[in-house]
Amino acid sequence: MFIEHAQHLLLVYAAYLLAIASPGPSTMAIMGVAMNQGRPPAIALALGVVSGSLFWALLAATGISTILTAYAEALTAIKIAGGLYLLYLAWKSARSALTADPQPKKSFAAAKTSAHFRRGLLLHLSNPKAVFGWMAIMALGLRPDSPAYTLPAILAGCAALGLTVNVGYAFLFSTALMGRAYRNSRRFVEGALAAIFGYAGLRLLLSKT
Repeated sequence: MFIEHAQHLLLVYAAYLLAIASPGPSTMAIMGVAMNQGRPPAIALALGVVSGSLFWALLAATGISTILTAYAEALTAIKIAGGLYLLYLAWKSARSALTADPQPKKSFAAAKTSAHFRRGLLLHLSNPKAVFGWMAIMALGLRPDSPAYTLPAILAGCAALGLTVNVGYAFLFSTALMGRAYRNSRRFVEGALAAIFGYAGLRLLLSKT
């Protein structure tokens, strides 16, 4: 029985790991900030992303996600706000890409660590579809006969994976090598971020759910 429950947990961890490690607006933002502004801002951003993910996880675990799905207006409002925020980030990145020789990072480099944390938090909270992903994870890991430790194990394990992957990206892409790579291809990186944020924002605004 224990082995069977352990297998379910490993399946949950694998699904979550694939979801958070794949390229997306949050991971690309961490990479961009790490290369552009260094390690501390990127780590703060990563911690905000993980906090946003755990917020959706708690909603899914407590069943509040069912209330969100029942009230379409609330979900629509979150979706519109999230889409607009992603488009704002796309505009910021596009403006940076079009700037020939920008002044030293007045946009986010001068911001306090708390500002980067809030940015990461908003990035993840701006996508209400994340709660549906967590609903799938909870359905995968929780069963009527699951022991009491299953939910805490899911939350703790996924939190550890989220921290490892996102903070790992912050460390990896803030190295001197990556910093030089960013300086040599700044316009390409910022343009790619603009495209990713823009696509994600439009997709969120135009989605039916």
